[in-house]
Amino acid sequence: MAGVPEKARFFLEQAVPQLREFEAKGIFTTDEIRSLVRKRTDFEHLVLSPGNKPSDWLNYAAWEKSLENLRAKRCRRLQVRTSSKSTGQGRVFGILERAVNRHPGNIGLWKEYLNYARDMKATKRYRKIISRALRMHPAKPELWVMAGRRSANNGDMQAARDFFMRGTRFCTKDATIWLEYAKCEMEWLEKMDAKRGKKGGAKRAIQEQAEQSDDEIKFPEEGSDDDDDVDENGKLILPDPGNFPGKSVIDEDTTKKLEGNEEGNPALDGAIPLAIFDISKKQPFFNPTVAEQFFNLFATFDTVSAQARLVQRVLDNMTELYPNDPATCFCSIRRPLVNVGINTPSYPKALREALARLKSSLSTTTDKTKLADKVKLWIEPIVASEELDAGIRTVLEHTIRTLPRP
Repeated sequence: MAGVPEKARFFLEQAVPQLREFEAKGIFTTDEIRSLVRKRTDFEHLVLSPGNKPSDWLNYAAWEKSLENLRAKRCRRLQVRTSSKSTGQGRVFGILERAVNRHPGNIGLWKEYLNYARDMKATKRYRKIISRALRMHPAKPELWVMAGRRSANNGDMQAARDFFMRGTRFCTKDATIWLEYAKCEMEWLEKMDAKRGKKGGAKRAIQEQAEQSDDEIKFPEEGSDDDDDVDENGKLILPDPGNFPGKSVIDEDTTKKLEGNEEGNPALDGAIPLAIFDISKKQPFFNPTVAEQFFNLFATFDTVSAQARLVQRVLDNMTELYPNDPATCFCSIRRPLVNVGINTPSYPKALREALARLKSSLSTTTDKTKLADKVKLWIEPIVASEELDAGIRTVLEHTIRTLPRP
């Protein structure tokens, strides 16, 4: 087998035509090119050595990207219009491809590879990378989230839901994918609510969300040479949960809800994020902390018309399942202030109710100190706001001082 120097020479020789172009067009000086060759040689010997680390590959790719950025800047300054950027991008892709082949178990490398393909708008390559990554790491929620969010950002919510629903079958250790799925649906609701008032109303909004952009993950036509990662129907080949050790987490009726195809389209009224929360309650990872995360998530989307229904549903379930837990008490205290601005006329009345709930909760909660810490962290940013009324600030400062201490 060839040693490290021979392997390094093989990859270095592939860059010779580009270096000659640099010199011929005056993009880099002879001394600069020598420096580039030395740096690239050092990187090649480092990544090809037996003890190489994923960070070595990431540093190599980062250096090549910085070199390509420098080349592009100099070409603009020197008005060199015949220097192709594809060569530099190809080198970065080649390094990242070698990196994931050398360290297939490292998620950081896969994510960097995917992010670079996304930034370069390399749609076909992105499709191949995400397919390989998901088949190799089906239990990594961050990969399913990347795939789902990309589809959602490209306007294909049906594909996004397919990714998220399949991911929930594999990722059962924590609530990561469930929370990201709910967040994605809330962002979609936010967009749909913004379009409801326009001509065509909700019906047109639903149609628009299915439109595809030029950067969408598209699949090759049947019979083409680029169909290694698709089935006979042109669909992306993903991990099959059929033989996965674990029961199905989403039944047929709920799947129809999550796909947003029910008659009357209750998806626009928050049925999908609500269904996600209801299903997550049945999972082993569900606890007061996860429920609080759902509450916090829904509470951030002030412009979604279904927000009040969603946060109240979460709070009702928390009250039923964990009545005196600090997380439940904290959500109950904040409930009157959800979607109420600190400079609105309704804020003082809502704050009065919140403080009444705080007093009641401190006498019933199972952990006063933990609840007090949560309340303090919540109030301090409000007190620091310049828009806050002086009288309300005084009340909140007094509230912080009177909170129980360990």
